[in-house]
Amino acid sequence: MEATKTRLVDYRVRGGVALLELNNPAANCYSYEMMRDLDDAVLQARFNDDVHVIVIRGSGEKFFCAGADINMLNSVTPGFKYYFCLHANETLNRLEQTPKLVIAALNGHTVGGGLEIAMAADLRIARKGAGKVGLPEVTLGVLPGTGGTQRLSRLVNKSRAIELMVTGDLLSFEDARELGIVNQVWEAASTDEFMEKVMKYAEGFCPPNRASKAVGRIKRSVQTGSEIPFETALALERELQQQLFQSEDAKEGIGAYVGKRKANFSGR
Repeated sequence: MEATKTRLVDYRVRGGVALLELNNPAANCYSYEMMRDLDDAVLQARFNDDVHVIVIRGSGEKFFCAGADINMLNSVTPGFKYYFCLHANETLNRLEQTPKLVIAALNGHTVGGGLEIAMAADLRIARKGAGKVGLPEVTLGVLPGTGGTQRLSRLVNKSRAIELMVTGDLLSFEDARELGIVNQVWEAASTDEFMEKVMKYAEGFCPPNRASKAVGRIKRSVQTGSEIPFETALALERELQQQLFQSEDAKEGIGAYVGKRKANFSGR
């Protein structure tokens, strides 16, 4: 596995999957410095033609991410806090709009800004019994300010999202799955076993198994299309489809179907 070390986010590539690991023990809380590293890692994965899927996890056994570093927030000016939130929003928007599938592997507690990071992913897979999820910022007298109020209300109904945020309640991964916050909950004896399952799952969306360009354009059509008028979204869908019609993978996929054989996709 090829590896590049950044200060607070480890970046590795394996089998077409870029693994981004939040690395700030013990709770993987994020600072401006971590967000800059995450931003850089997202761009590395975006520009690497050999990367087809992005997986995000937290280091260690107990936390995906417990949110922003509260000690840091207590020591900086209100102006810094504003630009910190602005940059975090820009980073998660970049992750959300990158036309490659993004999977958040919830290997531990995923609360506050940690859930906000996870909600910017396309799929969220959790290890059974490994932690809780929630947005408890109200207990600090603030709101979920890294996209939490907007992304949660788009994942669950508006009233339920408000209830979860004003109470600050934490949910089990199973309850979060029932609400649609988490896609799947998997049993695993250890974090290593869980992550191996996630990586194998992610590799299933890479060539030659899947037409990753089509996967990325499906993601882009949904993520962007859901935020614009319906007729404009249909126009976006047609343009993305036209890009795919011109791709090698579309030729291969249609040819394989007609020839009654298994497609061998290249991601081009």
